Amino acid sequence: MLRPRAAPSLPRARQLLPDAATRSLAEEVVSIARSELPGLDGRIGYLDGDDSEFPTLTSVLAHAAEERTARFEQARAAGADVKEPDGPVAVVVPLLAGPDSALLRQVRQAVMDSRVAADLTDVLGPHPLLAEALHVRLSEAGLARADRARLFTVATAADGIILASVGGEEAVQAAGITGMLLAARLAVPVMAAALDQEGSIAAIAEQLRGSGSQQLALAPYLIGPEIDPGLLQGAAAEAGCAAAEALGPYPAIGKLALAKYTTALGIAQPQAQGAPVR
Repeated sequence: MLRPRAAPSLPRARQLLPDAATRSLAEEVVSIARSELPGLDGRIGYLDGDDSEFPTLTSVLAHAAEERTARFEQARAAGADVKEPDGPVAVVVPLLAGPDSALLRQVRQAVMDSRVAADLTDVLGPHPLLAEALHVRLSEAGLARADRARLFTVATAADGIILASVGGEEAVQAAGITGMLLAARLAVPVMAAALDQEGSIAAIAEQLRGSGSQQLALAPYLIGPEIDPGLLQGAAAEAGCAAAEALGPYPAIGKLALAKYTTALGIAQPQAQGAPVR
């Protein structure tokens, strides 16, 4: 179904200092969402942008509001019988796998600073599609079987997974829910830990080894740009294990972002489903 031209745009809030890699990732996510809903007006806004190469979320929202007003005025000037636009100008979907209260406060402040009527959705997780994405990233790194029905051996397959999140205890609890879904897929224990809490990763690694897991793996419960990549490498070294890649622009990320958008607007869309557990 084509998105009506009058529907709000979909800014995506990013974090940390923007760069080409961050923009590329966000653009891929927008492309995935647009492939599910052709005509989607997806835009990228940064919390720490420069309003030229990397526009701030505040400026993206303000520009979207100006465009909507201009379209209305042009249509009215042309004699069209149009109603003054109402409802949200945009739906802001934070590209975060789990909650991060400090970062979300910045997003809310950016929306408020824009003085634009915009809806702000929840973060993407927890969700079964994120468990699927984590499974794929682990299998790509040789740390998990890609298909449980085919009993081929992966020599480096982990028998315990540390799900690494950022955002404090709330984020750990939310990651734990997706972790239970991942554990069901892999049939190995999965425990969440906080990358931004000193000693959290090492403590969970010790707990898993104490319960019998010998070959651990670190699975980042992150889209990607939330943290410095060096922090992930340090956490893996601290736990004494290998690590998978962050979720990145996995197709499920774009689908979940779109689902947040359509839900906020009350647009009926097929519910996103993960691949069946094999």
